[in-house]
Amino acid sequence: MKDEVSGSPFVVHVAKLRRAQGTRWHEVRRGSIEDLSCSGSAVADDSEVEADVTLESVAGGISVVGVLSGAWVGECRRCLNPAEGELKVRVLEHFTEEGDGSDTYPLVDDVVDLEPMAHDALLLELPMAPLCGPGCRGLCPTCGVNLNEESCSCGSQAADPRWAALSALSFAPDSDRDSRSDADPGTGPDSDRESRVDASSELGHASSGSRTTATREAEGG
Repeated sequence: MKDEVSGSPFVVHVAKLRRAQGTRWHEVRRGSIEDLSCSGSAVADDSEVEADVTLESVAGGISVVGVLSGAWVGECRRCLNPAEGELKVRVLEHFTEEGDGSDTYPLVDDVVDLEPMAHDALLLELPMAPLCGPGCRGLCPTCGVNLNEESCSCGSQAADPRWAALSALSFAPDSDRDSRSDADPGTGPDSDRESRVDASSELGHASSGSRTTATREAEGG
């Protein structure tokens, strides 16, 4: 049902509803909403959105609770074929005379416009990277064939050319490194530690000898 003044099916006059707090109305409104789209999907401008809601008179305004629904279309992110689905969003919002659309929606001259609320709620639920189905196999990265419709002979694990430079590198196996350490006992982490210990011992002996000589000279003087 369209409002005779605005022409919008989402406009609800609530003057009678506001006469007594706690009064409720059930409304089902259907119509198209423009600019319902994101990078991956959209609700077509000629597709109807449904608002199945209950309006209740509360202190300071109107409470709206219910379900919004609509059909979306898009492009599958894996195979690039058309994708589609249904949106169903539960809402609980308030309309007040001070509403600006951030915390509450505006209630102007005892009129509730459900369209901005429906637009905001459905927009947040649109898939940004839709799939035509959960089992979509996508396109072959080599030949581009749609693997949902046919198979190809490219192989499931094609080599990534970005890693080609690594194939020219060679690394000695652990066994070779171990054999070199065994052949030359003067190398390796253990020999390094022993060298540091020996050097520390020699420095300690030299310092001790210097102190002893200095003491003797002092006594002799």
